Amino acid sequence: MADYRTIKAEPLTNVVRAIVKAGGSTDREAELVSTNLVEANLRGHDSHGVGMIPRYVQSVTTGGLALNQHVKIVLDTGPLLTLDGLTGYGQVMGYEAMELGAERAKRNGVCLVGLSNSHHIGRIGHWAEQCIDHGLVSIHFVNVISRPIVAPWGGSDARHGTNPFCVGIPRRGKAPIVLDFATSRIAQGKTRVAHNKGVELEPGTIIDNEGKPTTNPRYTVIPPHGAILPFGEHKGSGLALVCEILGGALSGGQVVKGPSDGKYNVLNGMLSIIIDPGKLGTGENLASEVESFVAWHTASPPAPGVDKVKIAGDPERETKKKRLAEGVPVDPTTWQEILEAGKKFGLDQAAIEKIAG
Repeated sequence: MADYRTIKAEPLTNVVRAIVKAGGSTDREAELVSTNLVEANLRGHDSHGVGMIPRYVQSVTTGGLALNQHVKIVLDTGPLLTLDGLTGYGQVMGYEAMELGAERAKRNGVCLVGLSNSHHIGRIGHWAEQCIDHGLVSIHFVNVISRPIVAPWGGSDARHGTNPFCVGIPRRGKAPIVLDFATSRIAQGKTRVAHNKGVELEPGTIIDNEGKPTTNPRYTVIPPHGAILPFGEHKGSGLALVCEILGGALSGGQVVKGPSDGKYNVLNGMLSIIIDPGKLGTGENLASEVESFVAWHTASPPAPGVDKVKIAGDPERETKKKRLAEGVPVDPTTWQEILEAGKKFGLDQAAIEKIAG
């Protein structure tokens, strides 16, 4: 960690906000993007954090990311909501989609939200947490339109994206359950982080451009490209297939149909099911039964080398507490990329360093 710099959350947020604003975004857009990315870092998901800014800047400059957009309502029946993200910042599209969906779920008991054509919507747990703040349960299926990076089970080259799946369940007076994972063995951004750090990946995570096992993360970052393997063998691959179709097609968007067009764009489609337990008439039952099961689940005697049995969301909360106190570690390659990204929008290194403190 000696080469890392550690930056407190507030100045790091200020850096990202300044870069996004310099690119032409409104204050509100810059706020949503910066707080979302830093929150991902705080929760330990550096793959979806500030290291994305260079990719966003590249997408803005090449026309793949449209500034200051808002979700377009294509269809609204109350319980059914179809939205077009118009290739705008995913941090804005995700936020607006979940606010619209939450309002309708509280009115009707449930809302099925199809969001298509959004630029990269980041950590999906962020959207589940937004629904949790409204007291709502949510389920999310997501696909990725970009350069295919994950191989299907039994395949030897990349055919789709990391296609996340997420579920958020609120708890009364307790930390919520947030299950959020890529259907690949590892998030694509985590391979970028490993490449930037100069470290190897775990065996069985990726294959090279010839379909052979490798631990070198370069095969997911620079050509010739290999592929990440699915988690859980055929099970993860099957869930990725479902996320592609539900998140991509049923949402009103597109699915991966072939190699990337060469543009540096990342579009997401997301199908979200948002449920109001109170309107379903099972709110009290959910509240008590969740606690009963969590108590039983976490009371399992820890395996050797494990301090305690956790629930989904615990590791992120523990990391956030630590990083709020100590700061967010940023590797030198990522920091240099952020400085270069700022320069493209007219912010020189001295200005960014001053903001970062």
